[in-house]
Amino acid sequence: MLPSLYISHGSPMLAITPTPAHHFLRELGKTLAPKAIVVVSAHWESLSLKVSTSAQPETIHDFGGFPRALFDCQYPAPGSPELAARLIETLDAEGVERGFDHGAWVPLSLMFPQADIPVVSVSLPVRWSNEALVALGERLAPLRQEGILLIGSGSLTHNLYEVMPQDSAAPAWVDAFADWADTTLRLDDLDARRSSLLRWQEAPYALENHPTPEHFQPLLVAMGAGGEASQLHHSVEHGVLAMDVYAFS
Repeated sequence: MLPSLYISHGSPMLAITPTPAHHFLRELGKTLAPKAIVVVSAHWESLSLKVSTSAQPETIHDFGGFPRALFDCQYPAPGSPELAARLIETLDAEGVERGFDHGAWVPLSLMFPQADIPVVSVSLPVRWSNEALVALGERLAPLRQEGILLIGSGSLTHNLYEVMPQDSAAPAWVDAFADWADTTLRLDDLDARRSSLLRWQEAPYALENHPTPEHFQPLLVAMGAGGEASQLHHSVEHGVLAMDVYAFS
C-alpha cells in the first residue's frame, strides 16, 4: 500500500534548479508506481471543498517575476473524471474545471516527468479547522489501498517576507520550528502526535514561519491519510523555506 506524502515544494524555481530537494524528488518518484495521484495543494485555496474534473488539466503558471524557462514548463498529465466523480460523492464536494497550480505540477514534474499518471486536484479549504483537515485526510485514506498516491503539497516553513539568497543558512527561528515538527511527527504515541499537531499554531515560532497557514495545512491532510511518519528529506532553500518531505505509512 502506498504512503501518503507531505511534500514541501518551496519556490517554483524548484522545477528547474538542481537543489538537493530537486534531486531528491527525482529519485523519490522512481520508488513509486501509483495508478493515480490525488494532490491537495496550498495554491488552490477555497472556502468549500472542490475537486477538479478536468480530463486534460492545463499547467497554471500562478506566479510572476521568474525566468522565461519556468513559464515554458508544461505538465501535460491527464486528469481522471471518473476518480473525480468518486471523490465528489465521497467527500460531498463540488466539481470544477481546474488546471495544475505550481504546488501540484512542480513536484510532480520532478517525480513523474513522463506525465503519464492521472492526477486529480482537491482544493484546500483554508477556513476549515485543523480537526476537519485531518478528517479530510482520513476520508481519503482508503484510496491508498487502491494504489492511489495521496500528496499534500505545501512548505514546512514559508515566510516569503524573509526570503534570502538561495544558499543562505536557516535562521534559528526556522530551525526551531522544523525541529519541533520533526520531533512531533516522530512521536510513537499517535494520539499525542495528533493532539500536538492540531495545536501547531502554538509551536515555537509558528507565526514567524507561517504568517498564513495554507502551506502547513496540507501536512494535516497527509497525516490524516496515513499512520506513522518518517522524514524522507530535509534541506533549506532561501534561508526560510524548509524543504522537508514526510511519508505517512
